[in-house]
Amino acid sequence: MKFVYRYLATGQSLASIHFAFLIGKSTASLIIRETCVALWDVLKSEVMSQPTTAEWLDIADVFLRTCNFPNCVGAIDGKHIRVVKPIRSGSRYYNYKNYFSVVLMAVSDANYCFRYIDVGAYGSSSDSAVFGHSTFGRLLASNSLQLPAPQLLPGTTFPAMPYIFVADEAFALGENMMRPYSSRGLTTERRVFNYRLTRARRVVECAFGILANKWRFLHSPIHFKIETAIKAVKAACVLHNFVRQRDGFNFEDTLSHSLGPTQLTAVRGNAHGAHVRDHFKCVPCP
Repeated sequence: MKFVYRYLATGQSLASIHFAFLIGKSTASLIIRETCVALWDVLKSEVMSQPTTAEWLDIADVFLRTCNFPNCVGAIDGKHIRVVKPIRSGSRYYNYKNYFSVVLMAVSDANYCFRYIDVGAYGSSSDSAVFGHSTFGRLLASNSLQLPAPQLLPGTTFPAMPYIFVADEAFALGENMMRPYSSRGLTTERRVFNYRLTRARRVVECAFGILANKWRFLHSPIHFKIETAIKAVKAACVLHNFVRQRDGFNFEDTLSHSLGPTQLTAVRGNAHGAHVRDHFKCVPCP
């Protein structure tokens, strides 16, 4: 068990584990895989369970207090996790940054904890495609996340606005999904909105930074089969939440990390989402 944490925290090779603990490489690989499965099964319900309506409200309060963005319940983004090319995988795992990877899609709260993760999509997939096929994306589309009822934005009297997630341009604009305005022809209100949204969305980037610097096996390609690599990433994410909720975090840890950004592919939003975004941009500055 000790060498599993050492692997996740340092990313040392199976050869190093073999010589340090005098066990076979295949045995070490098996133990790492089974331990990561156990960590995910035990910790997921404790540190990454689906929030209730009351918990969504608490998350929104923290976003408003720390990021000055009202009715926000999460920041969404995807990151590439480097892997060694799987056998007979073709180019499915080959991403636009010219290395093999799987996508880690995550929803983070303002305390830099992951509220939802999806790991294992092909590196060649876009953020919008990964999100649309994920369990969280389907729950959001079907209004099954127990989000709070719409609420008035600060400084406004009408209308009540829904609770939303913030993301970058790779995601489709929708009633519960906000992304920045196009950089062309920005008015002052739109520029302020983009600044606020970027400030709120940055928390998921910080969460990725903390994750990679705490569990440094993510700094180099994972030399396991895809199934084992996915299990290791999921275990690291629940350990990240476990440590974050008990240990706090150091802001400097977020300034550099090796998880590559996913590809930005333009996607269309819907008219209702654009209408909601126009109301958010009119929120007065405090």
